[in-house]
Amino acid sequence: MDDALTGARERMVEQQLKERGIKDPRLLDAFRKVPRHEFVPPELAHRAYSDNPLPIGEGQTISQPYMVAVMTEAADVQPGDKVLELGTGSGYQTAILLELGAEVYSVERVAQLHRQAHDRLSRLNYSRWKLKLDDGTFGWPEFSPFNSIVVTAGAPEAPTPLLEQLALNGKLVIPLEEHFSQVLYTIVRTERGFERHRGERCTFVPLIGEHAWKHDPRE
Repeated sequence: MDDALTGARERMVEQQLKERGIKDPRLLDAFRKVPRHEFVPPELAHRAYSDNPLPIGEGQTISQPYMVAVMTEAADVQPGDKVLELGTGSGYQTAILLELGAEVYSVERVAQLHRQAHDRLSRLNYSRWKLKLDDGTFGWPEFSPFNSIVVTAGAPEAPTPLLEQLALNGKLVIPLEEHFSQVLYTIVRTERGFERHRGERCTFVPLIGEHAWKHDPRE
């Protein structure tokens, strides 16, 4: 089983990432190292390296590998960077960021997912991370400013607290626009203000919180 999963992980990197233009060797190595099958429900382990998101419970998903790579590439994470993640979910994106050498602060609003991610990251012996159960749209001002902020849920607009907590030249990567379909934006803090760069279309679960959707628009 382990050999089969290792092979599936390598095919994921080659076919889903490299063939679609993800070229950064550090990022590709991070995807080779993180055992994605550990971040999905056991009954879905055989589908962990498929080219699609998977349910992880509580109405949430683990994102498609390619989309995780696109967001991480846009964040331009360097060793030693402080990164804020909104939507810990399974902890998979967290692990990718940690493999890149970041110090990760991740916020999750669903208690069960928060506990599971905490236990999982501990069991897999990751370090340099802190998790919090809270409304992520407030960010985590105690540890700001952040070099990058990665939001793994869609919002109608970029939450003001997140913009305020970006370091100079820091990047906020966030899906914006409608709750059922978004566009991935990278917002860079410059000395002159904020520059917005439009990326590709994507589909994420909605970002729920005081500075995003006040309630789940799917309900």
